[in-house]
Amino acid sequence: MNKDILICGVGGQGTVLASRIIAAAAMAEGSTVHSAETIGMAQRGGPVTSHVRIGDEAYSPLIPNKKADLIIGFEPAEVVRNINYLSRDGIAVVNTSPVKPVTESLLKSGYDGTEMVSYLKENVNCIFVDGNTECEKLGSVKFLNILLLGVAAGSGKLGIKKETILEEIKKRVKEKFIDANTEAFLTGYEIGDAKETR
Repeated sequence: MNKDILICGVGGQGTVLASRIIAAAAMAEGSTVHSAETIGMAQRGGPVTSHVRIGDEAYSPLIPNKKADLIIGFEPAEVVRNINYLSRDGIAVVNTSPVKPVTESLLKSGYDGTEMVSYLKENVNCIFVDGNTECEKLGSVKFLNILLLGVAAGSGKLGIKKETILEEIKKRVKEKFIDANTEAFLTGYEIGDAKETR
Protein backbone atom coordinates (compact mmCIF):
# COMPACT_ATOMS: atom_id res chain seq x y z
CA MET A 1 0.00 0.00 0.00
CA ASN A 2 1.21 3.50 -0.84
CA LYS A 3 -0.58 6.33 0.95
CA ASP A 4 0.27 9.94 1.84
CA ILE A 5 -1.62 11.32 4.84
CA LEU A 6 -1.47 14.85 6.24
CA ILE A 7 -2.80 15.59 9.72
CA CYS A 8 -3.31 19.25 10.61
CA GLY A 9 -4.68 21.21 13.53
CA VAL A 10 -3.52 23.46 16.33
CA GLY A 11 -1.48 22.85 19.44
CA GLY A 12 -3.20 20.74 22.10
CA GLN A 13 -5.57 18.86 19.78
CA GLY A 14 -3.57 15.63 19.70
CA THR A 15 -2.49 15.68 16.06
CA VAL A 16 0.96 14.27 16.84
CA LEU A 17 -0.48 11.29 18.75
CA ALA A 18 -2.85 10.57 15.86
CA SER A 19 0.00 10.63 13.35
CA ARG A 20 2.12 8.33 15.50
CA ILE A 21 -0.72 5.84 15.85
CA ILE A 22 -1.19 5.82 12.06
CA ALA A 23 2.54 5.35 11.46
CA ALA A 24 2.87 2.57 14.04
CA ALA A 25 -0.24 0.76 12.77
CA ALA A 26 1.03 0.89 9.17
CA MET A 27 4.42 -0.50 10.28
CA ALA A 28 2.66 -3.23 12.26
CA GLU A 29 1.00 -4.27 8.99
CA GLY A 30 4.40 -4.49 7.30
CA SER A 31 4.55 -1.16 5.47
CA THR A 32 7.51 1.19 5.23
CA VAL A 33 6.68 4.53 6.86
CA HIS A 34 8.27 7.98 6.79
CA SER A 35 6.88 10.74 9.00
CA ALA A 36 7.62 14.30 10.03
CA GLU A 37 6.00 16.99 12.14
CA THR A 38 5.94 20.73 11.66
CA ILE A 39 4.99 22.00 15.08
CA GLY A 40 5.51 25.78 14.95
CA MET A 41 4.00 27.64 17.90
CA ALA A 42 2.01 24.62 19.04
CA GLN A 43 2.18 25.44 22.74
CA ARG A 44 0.40 28.73 22.05
CA GLY A 45 -2.36 27.22 19.94
CA GLY A 46 -0.36 27.61 16.76
CA PRO A 47 -0.49 25.30 13.74
CA VAL A 48 0.64 21.69 13.89
CA THR A 49 1.11 19.62 10.76
CA SER A 50 2.17 15.98 10.56
CA HIS A 51 3.12 14.14 7.38
CA VAL A 52 2.80 10.35 7.24
CA ARG A 53 4.00 8.62 4.09
CA ILE A 54 3.27 4.91 3.83
CA GLY A 55 4.82 2.58 1.25
CA ASP A 56 7.95 2.09 -0.81
CA GLU A 57 7.28 4.98 -3.20
CA ALA A 58 8.09 7.65 -0.59
CA TYR A 59 11.72 8.69 -0.38
CA SER A 60 11.34 11.66 1.99
CA PRO A 61 9.11 12.31 4.99
CA LEU A 62 7.45 15.46 3.60
CA ILE A 63 4.49 15.13 1.25
CA PRO A 64 4.90 17.16 -1.95
CA ASN A 65 2.17 19.56 -3.01
CA LYS A 66 -0.86 17.90 -4.63
CA LYS A 67 0.18 14.41 -3.46
CA ALA A 68 -1.76 13.78 -0.22
CA ASP A 69 -4.38 11.05 -0.53
CA LEU A 70 -5.99 12.07 2.75
CA ILE A 71 -6.04 15.10 5.02
CA ILE A 72 -7.31 14.66 8.57
CA GLY A 73 -8.18 18.19 9.67
CA PHE A 74 -8.73 19.00 13.32
CA GLU A 75 -9.61 22.65 12.60
CA PRO A 76 -11.30 24.01 9.43
CA ALA A 77 -8.95 26.97 8.87
CA GLU A 78 -5.96 24.64 9.13
CA VAL A 79 -7.46 22.39 6.45
CA VAL A 80 -7.86 25.38 4.13
CA ARG A 81 -4.29 26.47 4.91
CA ASN A 82 -2.96 23.02 3.96
CA ILE A 83 -5.30 22.23 1.07
CA ASN A 84 -2.49 22.67 -1.46
CA TYR A 85 -1.16 19.28 -0.32
CA LEU A 86 -4.33 17.39 -1.31
CA SER A 87 -4.25 15.43 -4.53
CA ARG A 88 -6.93 15.80 -7.17
CA ASP A 89 -8.54 12.51 -6.09
CA GLY A 90 -7.83 12.98 -2.38
CA ILE A 91 -10.34 13.58 0.39
CA ALA A 92 -10.33 15.47 3.68
CA VAL A 93 -11.87 14.44 6.99
CA VAL A 94 -12.76 17.81 8.53
CA ASN A 95 -13.76 18.78 12.04
CA THR A 96 -16.22 21.67 11.52
CA SER A 97 -15.80 22.99 15.07
CA PRO A 98 -13.31 25.89 14.99
CA VAL A 99 -10.59 26.73 17.48
CA LYS A 100 -10.56 30.50 17.76
CA PRO A 101 -7.05 31.96 17.83
CA VAL A 102 -5.96 34.27 20.63
CA THR A 103 -5.99 37.15 18.13
CA GLU A 104 -9.77 36.69 17.74
CA SER A 105 -10.34 38.08 21.24
CA LEU A 106 -8.26 41.14 20.34
CA LEU A 107 -9.33 41.81 16.75
CA LYS A 108 -12.91 40.51 16.98
CA SER A 109 -12.81 39.28 13.39
CA GLY A 110 -15.90 37.13 13.91
CA TYR A 111 -14.10 33.90 12.95
CA ASP A 112 -16.37 30.94 13.57
CA GLY A 113 -15.17 28.54 10.90
CA THR A 114 -18.28 28.80 8.70
CA GLU A 115 -16.51 30.52 5.80
CA MET A 116 -13.79 27.86 5.83
CA VAL A 117 -16.32 25.03 5.86
CA SER A 118 -18.28 26.66 3.01
CA TYR A 119 -15.10 26.98 0.95
CA LEU A 120 -14.24 23.32 1.56
CA LYS A 121 -17.77 22.18 0.65
CA GLU A 122 -17.50 23.96 -2.68
CA ASN A 123 -13.96 22.96 -3.57
CA VAL A 124 -12.90 19.74 -1.86
CA ASN A 125 -14.14 16.18 -1.47
CA CYS A 126 -14.77 16.05 2.30
CA ILE A 127 -16.27 14.11 5.16
CA PHE A 128 -17.46 16.68 7.70
CA VAL A 129 -17.72 15.92 11.41
CA ASP A 130 -19.06 18.19 14.15
CA GLY A 131 -16.28 17.38 16.58
CA ASN A 132 -17.66 19.38 19.51
CA THR A 133 -21.03 17.63 19.40
CA GLU A 134 -19.54 14.15 19.06
CA CYS A 135 -16.95 14.76 21.80
CA GLU A 136 -19.62 16.10 24.13
CA LYS A 137 -21.30 12.70 23.87
CA LEU A 138 -17.96 11.05 24.70
CA GLY A 139 -17.41 13.29 27.72
CA SER A 140 -14.38 15.33 26.61
CA VAL A 141 -12.99 17.26 23.66
CA LYS A 142 -9.70 15.46 24.36
CA PHE A 143 -11.01 12.49 22.37
CA LEU A 144 -11.23 14.50 19.13
CA ASN A 145 -7.98 13.08 17.72
CA ILE A 146 -9.05 9.47 18.19
CA LEU A 147 -12.58 10.23 16.99
CA LEU A 148 -11.27 11.71 13.70
CA LEU A 149 -8.83 8.83 13.34
CA GLY A 150 -11.84 6.52 13.59
CA VAL A 151 -13.72 8.50 10.94
CA ALA A 152 -10.76 8.22 8.55
CA ALA A 153 -10.47 4.48 9.20
CA GLY A 154 -14.20 3.89 8.88
CA SER A 155 -14.34 5.72 5.56
CA GLY A 156 -11.89 3.20 4.09
CA LYS A 157 -9.58 6.04 3.00
CA LEU A 158 -6.93 5.33 5.65
CA GLY A 159 -6.19 1.84 4.35
CA ILE A 160 -5.30 0.35 7.75
CA LYS A 161 -7.30 -2.33 9.55
CA LYS A 162 -9.50 -1.28 12.46
CA GLU A 163 -8.02 -3.96 14.72
CA THR A 164 -4.46 -2.84 14.05
CA ILE A 165 -5.25 0.76 14.98
CA LEU A 166 -7.06 -0.32 18.15
CA GLU A 167 -3.95 -2.28 19.19
CA GLU A 168 -1.78 0.81 18.72
CA ILE A 169 -4.24 2.95 20.70
CA LYS A 170 -3.92 0.48 23.60
CA LYS A 171 -0.13 0.79 23.47
CA ARG A 172 -0.02 4.60 23.29
CA VAL A 173 -2.64 5.93 25.71
CA LYS A 174 -2.64 5.62 29.49
CA GLU A 175 -4.29 2.45 30.73
CA LYS A 176 -7.12 4.30 32.49
CA PHE A 177 -8.08 5.99 29.19
CA ILE A 178 -7.99 2.92 26.94
CA ASP A 179 -11.72 2.19 27.17
CA ALA A 180 -12.72 5.82 26.52
CA ASN A 181 -10.36 6.10 23.55
CA THR A 182 -11.59 2.79 22.17
CA GLU A 183 -15.16 4.11 22.37
CA ALA A 184 -14.08 7.34 20.63
CA PHE A 185 -12.40 5.42 17.83
CA LEU A 186 -15.36 3.08 17.30
CA THR A 187 -17.78 6.04 17.35
CA GLY A 188 -15.71 7.73 14.66
CA TYR A 189 -15.43 4.49 12.72
CA GLU A 190 -19.22 4.23 12.54
CA ILE A 191 -19.48 7.86 11.38
CA GLY A 192 -16.88 7.31 8.65
CA ASP A 193 -18.47 4.07 7.54
CA ALA A 194 -21.90 5.70 7.22
CA LYS A 195 -20.96 9.02 5.60
CA GLU A 196 -20.53 9.81 1.97
CA THR A 197 -17.98 12.42 0.94
CA ARG A 198 -19.37 15.76 -0.21
